[in-house]
Amino acid sequence: MDARAGAVEALKTDPDAVSIRRSLEVYYGDPAREAAMDAFYARFVRRGDLVFDIGAHVGDRVGSFRRLGARVVAVEPQPACTRALRAIYRDDGEVTVVEALCAAGAGSVPFSVNSANPTISTASPHFIRAADGAAGWEGERWDAPVDVASLTLDGLIAEHGVPAFVKIDVEGYEDEVLAGLGRPLPALSFEFTTIERAVAQRCLRRLTGLGFQAFNLALGDAMALASPQWMAAPRMATYLRSLPYEVNSGDVYGLSRALRHRR
Repeated sequence: MDARAGAVEALKTDPDAVSIRRSLEVYYGDPAREAAMDAFYARFVRRGDLVFDIGAHVGDRVGSFRRLGARVVAVEPQPACTRALRAIYRDDGEVTVVEALCAAGAGSVPFSVNSANPTISTASPHFIRAADGAAGWEGERWDAPVDVASLTLDGLIAEHGVPAFVKIDVEGYEDEVLAGLGRPLPALSFEFTTIERAVAQRCLRRLTGLGFQAFNLALGDAMALASPQWMAAPRMATYLRSLPYEVNSGDVYGLSRALRHRR
């Protein structure tokens, strides 16, 4: 057992990590899933690249980016998750953990923790209202409001450098994260949900304004692109509107012109 796997196993029995135990069990320890993830992200991430993981949770994507040889800045506002990230990657000097939330501006943001299911904790009150009474979201409660530090993607870039890829998964707050970005990047992804499709539409408009040229998506937690062809933002917007409600969630991937021609 390597050091990271050992840290994960220790966390699973740590009373202070009880709130994230299910996440650790789901997201670690499946070699086939890890191999599929690495093969998927290899189209965006190369050895020596810098990657930002915004909404890192317990760091399974961080692990993939590191296996691909990237340097990673993992941004996560929940203390239980950042403790886990620091424990799992404590011996890895290429992983920087930032306990904060990315937003439109630097300062402080109200954040709603879902104690029973912290993977869907959010800074978006609109997301919580959309989930209220929605099919598939029954019983979810955001029961622990806190204030968390916020910073911007531009601020992260100023401190750490320009990333080759940014993964954004922040439960309905993706448009606010992108509002803090004022420059094009080679590639990024943002999560969407079918309970709040307007967020994805705002993200597409923002990215188009920043110069992103081509888009694709993955449905659910699938490590595969849903379309054989990359598409312009208007077609992606239509695609997202047409998805069945039961899809629930997925990730949109955006490429700048430079990366589109390089890959």
